[in-house]
Amino acid sequence: MIRVAFLIDRLRRAGTEAQLLALLRGLDRSRIEPHLILLDGSDAESQSLEPSHCPVSRLGVCSFKHPRAAIQAWRLAAYLRRHRIDILQTYFLDSVYFGVPVARLAGVRAVVRVRNNLGYWLTPKHKRLGRWYGRWVHRTVTNSNEGRDALVAAEGLPADRIVVLENGVDTDRFDCCPPPFQHADLIRIGAVANLRPVKRLDLLIEAIAALRTQFPQVRLALAGNGPERERLQQLAADRGILDATEFVGAVSDVPAFLSTIDIAVLCSDSEGMSNAILEYMAAGRAIVATRVGANERLLRNETDGLLIPSGSPEALAQAISRLLADPAMACDLGVSARRRAREEFSREASCRRFETFYEELTIKKVRKAA
Repeated sequence: MIRVAFLIDRLRRAGTEAQLLALLRGLDRSRIEPHLILLDGSDAESQSLEPSHCPVSRLGVCSFKHPRAAIQAWRLAAYLRRHRIDILQTYFLDSVYFGVPVARLAGVRAVVRVRNNLGYWLTPKHKRLGRWYGRWVHRTVTNSNEGRDALVAAEGLPADRIVVLENGVDTDRFDCCPPPFQHADLIRIGAVANLRPVKRLDLLIEAIAALRTQFPQVRLALAGNGPERERLQQLAADRGILDATEFVGAVSDVPAFLSTIDIAVLCSDSEGMSNAILEYMAAGRAIVATRVGANERLLRNETDGLLIPSGSPEALAQAISRLLADPAMACDLGVSARRRAREEFSREASCRRFETFYEELTIKKVRKAA
């Protein structure tokens, strides 16, 4: 039995956290004993997402500068020793900065850092710290070849210190989604995304505004929250489509939301391996996505969806227009995408990849110690 502790700042309704919670659910308990440790996690949203099927511990770390941080570090070290944790797996910068040195000093056999984004937002300070911590962890896990290449370029890590473990999606949850284009008089185009600048949802609003003259039956629905909400609402008002745009907010039932969508869009400037695209695929939606990150690995252009250049509202509008003009093609793309999700990106396959990684990592550490 391998004991793995997962350290993250708090739980949110976002892609990385969703993947972590799904991993905790899906790990084979005869092989892996998981523990979830939260740096803080005292807010209502985080507590509501805490799993019931593994131990959860909140450290109460609100600031590294507070004198109590030293006590909380001692608490973490004591927890790791008491439960004989073999592997500590860290998510996001704060957990890396706090957890990695504590785990090394506590004698944890292997320390893992997860970094699934491409680091587009990192400041020079965090890039320097990333290079230092990247050499102090035993492995860095990312979910795409593009993520691996970004780590090599930014931190100069040797290839054998980076492991690519692709995301998975619980395809069974999306069996409830009906085929798209059931109502010709109302077509809903949607996106599941945090409302942040990198997601470029402004381009989607611009594209819908351009399409409404030719396709007045089109409506837009955006599922997610974030700092861009007010700006996007104002943009929709300025373009005259606020009455045709729904800001749904964060959704806990993504399959139910996607059941109401005919065309699903991802128009980001940067992605690792997109959870949203995996969900669109599992739901059998017609998909338009930018050609960034691992999107080309997930979607075969013209077979499972349509891929376009990033940053172009014209290309986005043109791709959506093709699907609106040819619903039969759009449905065929959705069928192919759903099949591909089941065959290559299932949640079960993702969990087995992590289990094998943990076993190989601990075996290598034991051999090295011997």
